[in-house]
Amino acid sequence: MKRLLIIAFTIVLAFSATTGFSQINRKQIKKNNKAMAKYKGNKNGFTSQKRYYYAGVGINALNYFGDIAPKSNIFSTKIGFTRPGFTGVVGYRIGPRYTIQASLSYGRLQSDDNTAADPTGDVSKYRYVRNLHFRNDIWEMAVVGIFDLYQNQGSYLSRVQLTPYALIGIAGFHHNPKALAPATNIHTNAALPEAGQWVALQPLGTEGQYSDLETDDSNYGIKPYSLWQVSIPFGLGVRYRLGEALDISADITFRWLFTDYIDDISRNYVDLGVLNSDLARVMSDRSQEAVAAKTGNARDISAWQDTIHDYPGRDGQTYYVINGFGEEGKDLPNARGGASDNDIYYVTSIKVTYIIGSSFRRAKFR
Repeated sequence: MKRLLIIAFTIVLAFSATTGFSQINRKQIKKNNKAMAKYKGNKNGFTSQKRYYYAGVGINALNYFGDIAPKSNIFSTKIGFTRPGFTGVVGYRIGPRYTIQASLSYGRLQSDDNTAADPTGDVSKYRYVRNLHFRNDIWEMAVVGIFDLYQNQGSYLSRVQLTPYALIGIAGFHHNPKALAPATNIHTNAALPEAGQWVALQPLGTEGQYSDLETDDSNYGIKPYSLWQVSIPFGLGVRYRLGEALDISADITFRWLFTDYIDDISRNYVDLGVLNSDLARVMSDRSQEAVAAKTGNARDISAWQDTIHDYPGRDGQTYYVINGFGEEGKDLPNARGGASDNDIYYVTSIKVTYIIGSSFRRAKFR
């Protein structure tokens, strides 16, 4: 009888334990099911083995939009002024769509009223008479983020054949606008020592940056512009896989600038007598030159001859100018430049890059 009681007690105890464990297991299963339902995959799936560096070189073509443009349109440019440049890039692939890229680039911008402006246009004829030109060598360092349209969760070996992308970043650049000095000083008929030379325009203060302007002057308060500037590059491109570790890409990138002096032109003319040198006066107002300095083309300004008049400069000298050009006056019809909008330039680039430094290796099978 005692043995039967022990067996019965053992059976009841085992049943109770089994029931308890079953309840615990059901709770755990429910918890696990909820966790699996919420699981979205490994958020850090792009491991260091899939990241890589690349380096490359490219050729650029630079175009400019500013005060010396054929039309008042952001895409208005003259293809004949396009000049080549070069770039070197290094990049680091940090995600399935994302790359950080640094670059060092050089290129030249240029334009000329004599060929960009229509002498018969209602608006452009004033730019033709203005007769300004420039060239500007740009050295730029930029860092941009590149965002691919198609993602690649694998290594560089799995990247797609053709990938459109967008980019945006920040850049710092050095510029130095210059222009060709004419043979003679139009105001004195004396030969210029700098005749035929490309002279830097910023140190001259062609719009009165280094002059003592009066409060009623149209450019009062103007300051010298810096030759070091910041820009926001942004654009679109496409990248093509040439080989296992070799890519070629093409993109067009606009530079949003914070200066209107890429071409040394922004505001109004000033009284020539307040400028600090003969060279500054000559480079500020070139409206009466018979020959365009850069192209050598003869200029027809005969329709404007009857508007030529004189005024006494603040330096005591008398200056002869075409009406609205080379003289002080807020209400004159022909401002030297338009300060309402900053300049823009854009870069078309073709680059070849080589993938380096990858720690990914193919699995080996025997």
